[in-house]
Amino acid sequence: MASGYGYESRTIGKDDVNYRMHFRMINEQQVEDITLDFFYKPHTITLLTCTVLSLMYFAFTRDETNEDANLWVGLILVLSFFLVISVLAFPNGPFTRPHPAIWRIVFGLSVLYFLFLVFIIFLNWEQVKNVMYWLDPNLRYATREADIMEYAVNCHVITWERILSHFDIFAFSHFWGWGMKALLIRSYGLCWTISITWELTELFFMHLLPNFAECWWDQLILDILLCNGGGIWMGMTVCRFLEMRTYHWASIKDIHTTTGKIKRAALQFTPASWTYVRWFDPKSSLQRVTGVYLFMIIWQLTELNTFFLKHIFVFPACHALSWCRILFIGIITAPTVRQYYAYLTDTQCKRVGTQCWVFGAIAFLEALACIKFGMELFSKTQVLYVLLWLVCVALITFLCLYGMVWYAEIYGPKEKLSIWSHIHSMQ
Repeated sequence: MASGYGYESRTIGKDDVNYRMHFRMINEQQVEDITLDFFYKPHTITLLTCTVLSLMYFAFTRDETNEDANLWVGLILVLSFFLVISVLAFPNGPFTRPHPAIWRIVFGLSVLYFLFLVFIIFLNWEQVKNVMYWLDPNLRYATREADIMEYAVNCHVITWERILSHFDIFAFSHFWGWGMKALLIRSYGLCWTISITWELTELFFMHLLPNFAECWWDQLILDILLCNGGGIWMGMTVCRFLEMRTYHWASIKDIHTTTGKIKRAALQFTPASWTYVRWFDPKSSLQRVTGVYLFMIIWQLTELNTFFLKHIFVFPACHALSWCRILFIGIITAPTVRQYYAYLTDTQCKRVGTQCWVFGAIAFLEALACIKFGMELFSKTQVLYVLLWLVCVALITFLCLYGMVWYAEIYGPKEKLSIWSHIHSMQ
């Protein structure tokens, strides 16, 4: 039927309603157990008033004689007010704990980082160095770790003292990192596949980054079996524990003891629910297999960016630029994996969530920045090694698929997951 305003009216079909509902579950999750109304009301007028007053205070009361301080304060206030807008306008994402505003801020930070990468790509090398030196003047004296350290030397010398010397803060970060990764991926097969393919990635890119060179016992025993394997076991053990819990949330207003209220407030920082995750099943389509392969490639690319960034832009692993980026990427990975899993396994979800989209853009922009400013390094790339790496990841992905499907058919639960299990999975 033609409308009087020059466009045709359209009846919203059942498929459209289902699509919008499923996409909203991963992109704009609603809070179902509001306990304190004050923390979930908009307060937009109050926020606008506080924002304007704080801006007036900083604009008219501070000393403006220091030019560097002016730039820092201006930059910090721009970032702060952008995050205020993020709280007001950006989607919640797939999580609501501890509060949707936290995940809106996380998404806002990822957008800021994305825009910063776009800005950096259009600078020249001298300008990039000036930006880094402005952020931290000590970076003028930074040296590459590969220039002052030796890797994979005297591998035939194996002593307890040498083995124990490798259990440092970086070994603990491997263990803890894989525990967190297991909590996000929730699949033994996929975690072990990513762990093994990462060690292969180090081998194939060793000709570009010397610090990827490791002794065989360090790579196989310390990395894969102890640090990575122990972290995967710890993370999956926590997953199994959370899957077996019964989730019934009482309002904090209905709890009358001080201890009970404190406990309920602390539990606000835990998941609202937890559902078994199944990346593969015996009837997985080619599109699903390809999606898991792409997931693994982007995961490896993100890990590679960590090492290429600190090698090309010359800052040590202990610098704030390094560990802040790792922490930040880890945080935005949580909603990204949830949204990508829903897109991959839920037939009613037709597009990826916003956080997943921004994460993918960040991964490729980081790689693009590394390539642009590391042309001298990448001119030494052995194309055959890169092609072999892609083939190996594809082959291992297929073997992972076969193994997980075989295990599911023999030992897995027989009942099928309902559509609501898919919707609330990884929440």
